[in-house]
Amino acid sequence: MLVADGTGVSLPDTPARQARYPQPGSQKPGCGFPHMKLLGLFDLRSGAWLATIHSHLRVHDLPLLRRLFHRLRRGDTLIVDRAFCGWFDLARLRAKGVDLVVRLHQARRADFRTGSRLGRGDHTVAWPKPVRPAWMEERTYAVLPAFLLVREVRSRRERKGFRTTALVLVTTLLDVATHPSEAIADLYARRWRVELFFDDLKTTLQMERLRTKSPAMVQRELLLHMIAYNLLRRLIARGGGDTARASFKGTVDRLQTWTWVIWSAPTARQALRCVRHLLATIATAEVPHRPGRREPRAVKRRPKSYQLLTRPRHLFHEVPHRA
Repeated sequence: MLVADGTGVSLPDTPARQARYPQPGSQKPGCGFPHMKLLGLFDLRSGAWLATIHSHLRVHDLPLLRRLFHRLRRGDTLIVDRAFCGWFDLARLRAKGVDLVVRLHQARRADFRTGSRLGRGDHTVAWPKPVRPAWMEERTYAVLPAFLLVREVRSRRERKGFRTTALVLVTTLLDVATHPSEAIADLYARRWRVELFFDDLKTTLQMERLRTKSPAMVQRELLLHMIAYNLLRRLIARGGGDTARASFKGTVDRLQTWTWVIWSAPTARQALRCVRHLLATIATAEVPHRPGRREPRAVKRRPKSYQLLTRPRHLFHEVPHRA
């Protein structure tokens, strides 16, 4: 069970970085930072970071995901948001034996009065093949079927104190006995974990701002973050706890505490005993179950009252007595 999504990281402002990863157009020249877009493929059960594609900011996430299709294997289930709900991508993944769970794109409308009814708010419908896009070769377009059979499921989420959320999900999991509509909705609800994976990377491992100053070193630094992240996920899995509730930050803290104890052990047997204690403490580091908890995006610490750099530094003039 796999999940994919995109994010972005900030880079130091150098001419080579600006040429390869331009800054957002909303920032004035000389006042912003280069921005790299990433698309990551994760294992939803363990949280392992399986693959990544990086590009500049002006590339959509969907072409990046297509470059990861070769990483998918027959029998995989991929969960993504509605930005990836395209006819050709569903058809190509279905031909590879990969199932997809995705939210219906805002440009499409679901009519549950049509197709074959499977239950309330649940039916199968045949989507006709659209016109060949410019990026697809003619021979690839010719072998695709004229119609694609998909399943549309209406999901309603009700929580006290929140507005009712109604979604229409599209999937190629057509067997109702094996995958009822409630299970499809639960699968898509778990997609949110990919945001927590990126939060572990960008906040705990401090990947939000990369530090190297050449494009070649950026890729090495990114690979280093990937290795460190997967090693920590491996420790969580070896601990034997619930990987869905395991605290990534707690694992980092415990590893930093036990590393010097393990290295300073006088014998290999005592070092192995310390490793077992480390894994046991990692298994106890779980995030409490807090259903309905709100996590507002708010900053507690107040920033310093410095001026904003609204011009390139060689043209900028500090206003005296700004406070």
